Amino acid sequence: MKEAILEPLLRKMRLSRVLPTIKSFNKPNVLDVGCGWEAKLIQEIEPFIAKGVGVDFKAPSIRTDKIHTFSYFFESKDSVAFSGGGGYDTNSQTSKNCHLPFENESFEVVTLLAVLEHLNYPLDMLREIARVLKPNGILLLTVPSHLAKPVLEFLAYKLKIVSEDEIRDHKTYYNKKDLTNLIQQTPNLCLHKHNYFQLGMNNFAIIRKIL
Repeated sequence: MKEAILEPLLRKMRLSRVLPTIKSFNKPNVLDVGCGWEAKLIQEIEPFIAKGVGVDFKAPSIRTDKIHTFSYFFESKDSVAFSGGGGYDTNSQTSKNCHLPFENESFEVVTLLAVLEHLNYPLDMLREIARVLKPNGILLLTVPSHLAKPVLEFLAYKLKIVSEDEIRDHKTYYNKKDLTNLIQQTPNLCLHKHNYFQLGMNNFAIIRKIL
């Protein structure tokens, strides 16, 4: 799959935000929701984790002693049954709109990088993530801010250096207030840290599962 010229740089900047936090854990189990067609994050953190799982509708099929990635539609577009699973529990569905095929409290860390803006049901996804997180586990999240919308559209539609399909698929842009409101509607999740990067055009949040 050929990427637009700026996509690898943007991905690298997102990875640089989350890697220090992941490395601060002692061999965590990590789930990357929306791992992408190369599953770069899971492969890069393999030396620092006990287990890493990546899911995405366009995910590659990778299996090693530590990591497993597989194709999975974790958000329903029309209330049809979810597909995929790769041997995981696909019957423990807790939401008609979003589902992660894993048992409760399976991961110390979940990552959601440049995914939230694509979701029709972001609140349902956060509730599913809260379900699969262990107590005191964390969600690492990046999502473009409102400031990014005209810039990304210019880069995609005019300069063609960002994926036009990806930008057209954006449903919502977020600022700290938007994320706070969303998190407050999710039982057991609490915003632990928030800052902007990429000149204010991207949010980075650490969200903790509280007891």
